[in-house]
Amino acid sequence: MKILLFLAKGFETLEFSPFIDVMGWAKCDYRYDVEVVTCGFAKTITSAFRVPVMVDRTFDEIAASDFDALAIPGGFEEYGFYEDAYDGRFLQLIRDFHSQKKVIASICVGALPLGKSGILQGRSATTYHLNNGHRQRQLEAFGANIVNSPVVTDGNIITSYCPQTGPYVAFQLLEMLFPERRENVSLLKKAMGYDEPNQANSE
Repeated sequence: MKILLFLAKGFETLEFSPFIDVMGWAKCDYRYDVEVVTCGFAKTITSAFRVPVMVDRTFDEIAASDFDALAIPGGFEEYGFYEDAYDGRFLQLIRDFHSQKKVIASICVGALPLGKSGILQGRSATTYHLNNGHRQRQLEAFGANIVNSPVVTDGNIITSYCPQTGPYVAFQLLEMLFPERRENVSLLKKAMGYDEPNQANSE
């Protein structure tokens, strides 16, 4: 299984790292055949707190058909996150993954480009819930049905509240890619020291 991890300018490192770490543990300790490929509009993407990360591939080198899932960390508006996250090329990539019925996982405001792409119309979802729910109202304006739960899964789409939910999104993504190995994911959670958060699922 191959996961495309898209890094928009101004991404949050705490939301980027769970996809790398959880999948790394799964591959090394539990023999999951899973690979994470990082991608961005440039070869080096600078995070919200000015940490540069060199990606595996630039945007023109990837296609949805080459991957089994798309992962999207959130980021900070102050560092230009929405310039990349709302770019028309990325929104089309989201639609491509969705039309091919592939899993799409987002953390925090990583849900907002999903909303802007149109794939959350009438779907259950969530996003950053603090600051009086400002970001949730933005997501609702894109047609999503807001659920106040840390991690929300609706069909092939995973959304979540805030940085704290990152590992649980990654675990959920792993379960959806390898449903026959759900018991192993439970073992992995315990090995990494995580408990279950409250979740909302809508099939």
